Amino acid sequence: MKQRKSTAGLTHLDATQRPTMVDVSAKEITPREATAEARMRLPAAVARALAATGHRTHKGPVFDTAVIAAVQAVKRTHELIPFCHPLPIDHCELDIDSTRRGRITIRCTVRTTHKTGVEMEALTGATVAALTVYDMCKALSHDIVIESVRLLAKRGGKRDFKRAPKSR
Repeated sequence: MKQRKSTAGLTHLDATQRPTMVDVSAKEITPREATAEARMRLPAAVARALAATGHRTHKGPVFDTAVIAAVQAVKRTHELIPFCHPLPIDHCELDIDSTRRGRITIRCTVRTTHKTGVEMEALTGATVAALTVYDMCKALSHDIVIESVRLLAKRGGKRDFKRAPKSR
């Protein structure tokens, strides 16, 4: 059955407004990259405790565990988000920056060479890394806040996108 394009402009709805997976069969295989960011705020006591222990809790190394969780999540994004295509992940990089003021910035960059982009994979990786930090630190406080998750940039496909970074 041929897939009809949505008249509403949303790619995951067909012309009858039914949910559908986007047909990427006619697209070219090209390099794709996306970077997403999650920002967290820790209570001062939690930030001090983490800094004093080298970012370790009784559960283990917080940031190292968050990196591992994020990479696993990136590879499994298509299992979590219903209309995501399974993609070969060529590269996944996490950068976690912690400040003395209890702010954590997590950036997840994902690359593939495929017919569709990796924005959802980058967003999923950043989100799961933040959730992992929360999980590993919640014994210290439940006042940890994941403030935002957003796409910073994407390259490849129909159009590129780049957002100016937020200032602290």
